[in-house]
Amino acid sequence: MKSTLPIVTALSFFLAAPLALANPEVPGAPQKHPVALVGGTVHPVSGPAIENGVIVFDAGKIVAVGRDAAIPADAERVDVSGKHVYPGLIDANSQLGLVEVPSVRGSRDQSEMGEINPNVKAHVAFNPDSELIPVNRSGGVLAVLTVPSGGLITGMSSCMLLDGWTWEDMCLKPGVGLHVNWPQMAPIEAWWIEQAPTAQLESRDRSLKAIRAALTDARAYQAAKKAAESGHAAAPEHDARWEAMIPALEKQMPAFIHAEDVQQIQSAVAFAEREGLRPVIVGGYDAPECAALLRKHNVPVVVGGVYRLPRRRADAYDAAYTVPARLHEAGVAFCIAGAIGGSSGALPANLRNLPHHAGTAAAYGLPPDEALKAITLYPAQIMGVADRLGSLEAGKDATLIVTTGDPLEIPTQVTAAYIQGRAVQLSDRQKRLWEKYKEKYRRLGIGG
Repeated sequence: MKSTLPIVTALSFFLAAPLALANPEVPGAPQKHPVALVGGTVHPVSGPAIENGVIVFDAGKIVAVGRDAAIPADAERVDVSGKHVYPGLIDANSQLGLVEVPSVRGSRDQSEMGEINPNVKAHVAFNPDSELIPVNRSGGVLAVLTVPSGGLITGMSSCMLLDGWTWEDMCLKPGVGLHVNWPQMAPIEAWWIEQAPTAQLESRDRSLKAIRAALTDARAYQAAKKAAESGHAAAPEHDARWEAMIPALEKQMPAFIHAEDVQQIQSAVAFAEREGLRPVIVGGYDAPECAALLRKHNVPVVVGGVYRLPRRRADAYDAAYTVPARLHEAGVAFCIAGAIGGSSGALPANLRNLPHHAGTAAAYGLPPDEALKAITLYPAQIMGVADRLGSLEAGKDATLIVTTGDPLEIPTQVTAAYIQGRAVQLSDRQKRLWEKYKEKYRRLGIGG
């Protein structure tokens, strides 16, 4: 019994953790009438800012943007004078909804067992009650690419909106891309690496062989299906793994390859070219060193955050800060994500810092308008949802934020947010705790 009780107690905690951390914010109600935001500075992102502008949306869609946009007679007018209107921010590399408390196993659902799991779908594991959703929403992040991790071929990512009752409500695009963790090509000698260089190379070769074998099997399955459809053979037994890879093989979805250094990126791009895939590099610390290769093959980069240390002793202190600026100067398509590095294992709570990553990139050489696009329009383009998100244009979803200033500046506050026309709550756990302890000190007569 003594050995059983701790296990039962721990198990109860793990099972209860996701429920205990559920957020109480009520999802926004569907839009019932037109809404017009008037008097503020509208930043379409796809065009110049409009001072004293008007943006009108109805049934979840933007219907007019401009200084003299027509306002329907039955529209609700919202005065945003002195404020700014931007598209909702988009993070293109997250585990939001899959990981709640990294140290609590029962609240982690970001990976499956095994190394080849292309059939994993991030959206069906997404937790709509995550406490981290309102936290990031308060920072202006209204959409994320939620990415599975673990193994070599980790599964399919999904574009999720940060408001809704269920994952079905929140899923904007279920199969954005297939994700691959590219192995380290050269041995690493550091105190935290347990494997000897020879063992690292053997592990690399096994990983590359497994990835190649998966694509070979998927192509064989694809060929067998086509033969069956044409009546030349019996249909193959259904295999969810290879079925999931067909859109990537047919270039209907990109292959997001997580890679950081020069050798990884060069190897990954060469592999994708040989296999006929449509690659996107995620992480990309050394992507500027491969700019000619990336530009030649039209490979975009999801920059894995700028707040990280140099990877090598000889690197400049600001090497990570300048990655976006160097990619922009080299003409390589890119966006900025809040996850640190190419791994999708960064803390989901820190996605609220996404605009500050872009702001730092702007401070280190990236033009400010490009920094803004790097967290709005560019991730939407890379994810294939630019027809819905990323800029304020007629016909797109009314997914936008109202701020007190430039979102790239730390003092700026988000005062209102709409997702597909729904006004969403901007309360979160941190704000509730602030009010709680402010009341405590008020009762004690401390402070103003």
